[in-house]
Amino acid sequence: MTGTIGAAIQSLDAAEFVDQVQRAEVAGVPVAWTTIGGAANADPLTAFGAAMMTTKTIRMGTAIIPTWPRHPVIIAQQALALAQLGGPGRIRLGIGPSHEPTMVRNFGVRWEAPLLQLREYLTVIRALADEGAVDFEGRHVTARAQWRAPGGFEVLASALRPRSFELCGELTDGAISWMCPKAYLVSEALPAIARGAERGNRAAPPLIAHVPVAVSTDREEVRAIARRQLAGYQSIPFYLAMFREAGFPQASEGYSDELLDDLVVSGTEDEVVERLLTYLDAGCGEVLAHPLMEADDRTGSIDRALAAVGKAHAKAASR
Repeated sequence: MTGTIGAAIQSLDAAEFVDQVQRAEVAGVPVAWTTIGGAANADPLTAFGAAMMTTKTIRMGTAIIPTWPRHPVIIAQQALALAQLGGPGRIRLGIGPSHEPTMVRNFGVRWEAPLLQLREYLTVIRALADEGAVDFEGRHVTARAQWRAPGGFEVLASALRPRSFELCGELTDGAISWMCPKAYLVSEALPAIARGAERGNRAAPPLIAHVPVAVSTDREEVRAIARRQLAGYQSIPFYLAMFREAGFPQASEGYSDELLDDLVVSGTEDEVVERLLTYLDAGCGEVLAHPLMEADDRTGSIDRALAAVGKAHAKAASR
């Protein structure tokens, strides 16, 4: 999958989710991704099941399924069903701990040692995906299960700080970033993935750069949309620490124009295509383009983004 440029699906309900995956396939997008609320809070793996039955080749990835509310065997069973419906290689299971405020407030979890919890989940799901069996007892997880055959799906995880990127390098098929300036991905994330891969005695998996995208030449409007749609990350300590390390220490006081211009890929279709390709040129293995939606032209902004992603992927594949 190295060199792939895929897109996040932005839908209001599960039916529109399936429709957008179909439109993405027609536009030449190789991977349709969904975030936690990607089908307007409907279960994304269930929505992917419907999309699998109405598409032929497009791969589908979760970025991400939160670990705390679900047992890893249950997550793996859902991925197994999707792999059986769509065929080996079409489902890419991305998991992650999400963030303490959301998980504690919404699910009442005891937030303890989240990186260890992610390690245990990856260990369990990785065993089922690769071997079809697991017998594990850890601090957060006890899991015993056996399948008729290995799962036939990729296992990925979210990452934000160097230690989580290292864990991805050690145990996953790819590390999924979000809201990270490109320079931070190059200087911090890629070396951390390499360190983890060395510790695991394996080849380094790809860094999947998750990037907000808007096909628009009105930069002020793009910034305004980004400030509204990305506002929540200004109050999350892990993101603030990452922004400080990336050279933007004032992010807690609001997104500066400089930070937004770094984070958000915007411009004409051709300009968006070229900027997406720069992430591959910088060493990222893949790009996950996340369309920012214009309030008065939701469908148009999504379709323009999908067209740019399809064009960027075709250009990347031809190089």
